[in-house]
Amino acid sequence: MGKKDLPLIVMLVAGAVTCIITFVKNYSVLGKLVSLFVVLVIFYILGSILEQLITKFEKQNEEKRKAEEQAAKEAEEKEKAEAEKNATEEAAKKALDEAEE
Repeated sequence: MGKKDLPLIVMLVAGAVTCIITFVKNYSVLGKLVSLFVVLVIFYILGSILEQLITKFEKQNEEKRKAEEQAAKEAEEKEKAEAEKNATEEAAKKALDEAEE
């Protein structure tokens, strides 16, 4: 069951609730059918909007996660470059100190 099923589930649950309510309140058959049709259409539209919002939020979260991974990778590469630079400088200092002695 994925996001694509969300509008259908919302619609069917709302339809079931509508059927129960119209049965308990003794609506006419035409009243039951009209109520059910209107509820199914409205809740299908609401479910579709909800599905689109969830998809949009997931896409934003995925982009944010990728950006954070890229930033972490760049920071790691920068640290490695600095460590290599420091090691090279220390080796050069050590060589100069040994040459002076």
